[in-house]
Amino acid sequence: MRSAVLIAISVAVGAIGWSGTVLALPVAMLFPVLWAMAPSRLVAALISLGYFLAASRGLPQGVANFYSADLWPGLLLWLVASASFVIVHAALWTPRPGQARAGRYLLATALMALPPFGITGWAQPITAAGVLFPRWGWWGLAATAAGLATMTSRFWPAAVLVMLSVWLWSAAFWTEPTLPEGWTGVDLEFGETLGRDASLERQRVLIATVLERAQIRDVRTLVLPESALGFWTPTVERLWRDALHGRDLTVISGAAVLDGKGYDNVLVAISATNAEILYRERMPVPGSMWQPWRMLIGQPGGARAHFFGNPLVAVGETKIAPLICYEQLIVWPVLQSMLHSPDIIVAAGNGWWTSGTAIVAIQQASTVAWGRLFDLPLVSAVNVQAKGD
Repeated sequence: MRSAVLIAISVAVGAIGWSGTVLALPVAMLFPVLWAMAPSRLVAALISLGYFLAASRGLPQGVANFYSADLWPGLLLWLVASASFVIVHAALWTPRPGQARAGRYLLATALMALPPFGITGWAQPITAAGVLFPRWGWWGLAATAAGLATMTSRFWPAAVLVMLSVWLWSAAFWTEPTLPEGWTGVDLEFGETLGRDASLERQRVLIATVLERAQIRDVRTLVLPESALGFWTPTVERLWRDALHGRDLTVISGAAVLDGKGYDNVLVAISATNAEILYRERMPVPGSMWQPWRMLIGQPGGARAHFFGNPLVAVGETKIAPLICYEQLIVWPVLQSMLHSPDIIVAAGNGWWTSGTAIVAIQQASTVAWGRLFDLPLVSAVNVQAKGD
């Protein structure tokens, strides 16, 4: 009975903590308490499975939307994606309390934050650091890690009480990250056609949207969602640079750069005088975009993962921590960027396929939490399915 209760609570913790509400993130910090209370390795594995499946519950529906298929492929991927989280936490579980257990939990956290396990390292409780300790930076991250470790000890009631007090205090004075002066992001509702409609008419619609928004808000740098420009070609570059002629405006947008071996998911920066590839995505979505098995069978295609490449980019004198879509759900890309002391975070996404799920809300909650932790302005732009579609 006790084991069943622990598993049921882990499901609730995963569902509430990862509901897409940023102030709910600290609920996820109860996971190590449940993990430590497991009477056996099997129960620890089931607690981990319940937590992870609840936290990532939008995946089956999202996969079904993306591939226009039924839920079965999504359910299979859902279970496969949970394997890393469950294996790591089950392998490192120990019945011995004390420093050994706390150390093992912190090791599990570190493993799930870094490749290869961190490739599917969603739903990490350490993300709550930004809610509990806004503006504390690395000290806040360390304090959260210490709290998580204490949650696995016999002092867990005191740790829960302390974290609850900090949480309530933070929530009472909570503020969202600010927009940097002269910057804005443009959310779109173009659905699955964004990036797939290669017509010049679509480019002109985007240009008109950009120019209108820039005029209304008097901005100098504007961010569009992931994949907004589709394939990055000389024709697209020329069209945009001509449209920006005579304007003090830089557009940062998602695009795809093709070659004979695959493609890069990128952010490009365009102005009247220059256009360049600003950032190449470190971790595309595994499965649908990043398909490393293709190389093993000699087939081209799939997005390249640049893992630890270009953690910091710059537009003018502004240093940017760039995050594209999936990178907003995992830990190492944002922390790697923070090591380079950026001025702002730029988060671009294309979440049309997440309709009916909380995935986009979870991405936004995560980036907001990281922005508050390191006291950085946040510029985000996301494309979703049009309302009613």
